[in-house]
Amino acid sequence: MQTSSIKKIGVLLRPSTPELKSSYYKLEKIFKKHNINVYVDSISAGMIDVMGMEFEAMCQHVDAIVTLGGDGTLISAVRRSFKFGIPVLGVYAGSLGFLADVNLDELDEFVHKMTQDKVRVDERSVLEVKIVGKNKELETNAFNDMVLTRSTISNMIHIETLVDAKPFNTYYGDGVVVSTPTGSTAYNLSCGGPVIFPLTEVFALTPISAHSLSQRPVVLPGKFSIEMKTPQNKALVIIDGQDMHEIEQGDSVHIRLASAKAKLIHREEFNYFEVLKQKLGWGDHR
Repeated sequence: MQTSSIKKIGVLLRPSTPELKSSYYKLEKIFKKHNINVYVDSISAGMIDVMGMEFEAMCQHVDAIVTLGGDGTLISAVRRSFKFGIPVLGVYAGSLGFLADVNLDELDEFVHKMTQDKVRVDERSVLEVKIVGKNKELETNAFNDMVLTRSTISNMIHIETLVDAKPFNTYYGDGVVVSTPTGSTAYNLSCGGPVIFPLTEVFALTPISAHSLSQRPVVLPGKFSIEMKTPQNKALVIIDGQDMHEIEQGDSVHIRLASAKAKLIHREEFNYFEVLKQKLGWGDHR
């Protein structure tokens, strides 16, 4: 897409951070200087005492979403705006994120470049998650990961997994992380899963505290579909660490890559490997 066509943006602020008010005004001033109209999500607006617009209505009205906060704010914005197909720009308030890579001091120059199509729009895979139970069916999306885990600390969980409707594996332990490439550096990584280049069309299945040492992470091509069942347990489905759904014994969870992609606006020189080195301390021998 051409970023020069962006004339209206919607802003989402990190929740429970009213001290972002001055940063929001600075951001608003920069975009208006470049003849881009600014709207703000109603919850964010209430937090800093300005007029706002309900999030979904805002998504229908604007050309892009801009988040001010960290990666968590950006992930929430991507997931909630995904069905509208609009790009998201992450401006970080604090330290550099894996996803939010522009700070307020750089924003004026960045927006100038954006109006000249001198920035990048990366397309990233998103999980489509469907929970099917006896009396319910729920569909949602995950930008980072979907975690299927035990509902009580005292019991291990037993997860039967099928790939393209064929038996694949049975996990016994604390649960399984199904991660997108973008989410590979989040909970997946802390569970021993692989780091995956973010623009690939694959996903990873990584067991959490598996009862057997033979259970290892697996990377699967994005064309496959996954089905998970918990025949012996109730369980929790956690989406991007932000939304939680309880499932009953025997319910099933269906996961695949969505046909559409999430769009992230980055600096033209954005280098994923430099961010990895900085965030993970690679090459640091101290």
